[in-house]
Amino acid sequence: MKHRKLRLVPALILCAMPGLLGAQEDGVAREYMTLDWTEGRAFSPVVTTTGGKTIWLAGVTTVADAAGNSLAGDFEGQTREIFRIIEERLEQFGGTLSDIVTMTVYISDTRFGDPFVAIRREIFEPGRYPSSALITVTGFARPESLLEVKATAVVGAD
Repeated sequence: MKHRKLRLVPALILCAMPGLLGAQEDGVAREYMTLDWTEGRAFSPVVTTTGGKTIWLAGVTTVADAAGNSLAGDFEGQTREIFRIIEERLEQFGGTLSDIVTMTVYISDTRFGDPFVAIRREIFEPGRYPSSALITVTGFARPESLLEVKATAVVGAD
């Protein structure tokens, strides 16, 4: 099987790219690619960063809120609690949710895709969405889990 040369990929991206949104905060330069259809799904196809400290978070899943109340069967509740946990972990290293540059989201049912996107749209500023993959899986280590989010963030230098 022949492999395509990698140099073709950037050319395809540039042809499809209507605009870039750039920002510099806390010593970190971020550049977000925007496309009409990806804006509608609340993610950026490409995010670049220069400077700062990279934080790789393990996947987060939960079946209870901070008070210990069950979130079994509650997709929205699990999603919001996962973002709360991620934010709490990022704060330990001087970061916030807006520092996330990419995430991989695993959902247990394709019907959860649109509700996840709606919540992500609330959390991130328009045009400054992280890059993302949304993957449907057959199950998690805990059967009550409906999703897992793995994120990478870049925070400013101290």
